[in-house]
Amino acid sequence: MFTLLQASAPAAGGQGSFWIMIILIFVVMWFFMIRPQRKQQKELEKFRNALKKGDKVVTIGGIYGTVEEIKDKTVLIKVDGDVKLRVDKNALNKDYSQVQQ
Repeated sequence: MFTLLQASAPAAGGQGSFWIMIILIFVVMWFFMIRPQRKQQKELEKFRNALKKGDKVVTIGGIYGTVEEIKDKTVLIKVDGDVKLRVDKNALNKDYSQVQQ
């Protein structure tokens, strides 16, 4: 009977370490993948909400321009000369004046 109890004990210990490893994997994935992505999304949302006339921006399509007018969901950007484009705020990616230095 004693050997029967010893045989079942490692199986239970192995099961606990399995769950600990699974939890550790999720913690590592959150720390290295999900957390930085959330931080980047918050910074991008902060950038989009702080837009003002004259800011230099890049759209997700790679179009460089200067902000001319801002509405609730759209932004009018001056691309070149008299060319102006109205784009969705979500299409603005970053401020390229900080990148090009």
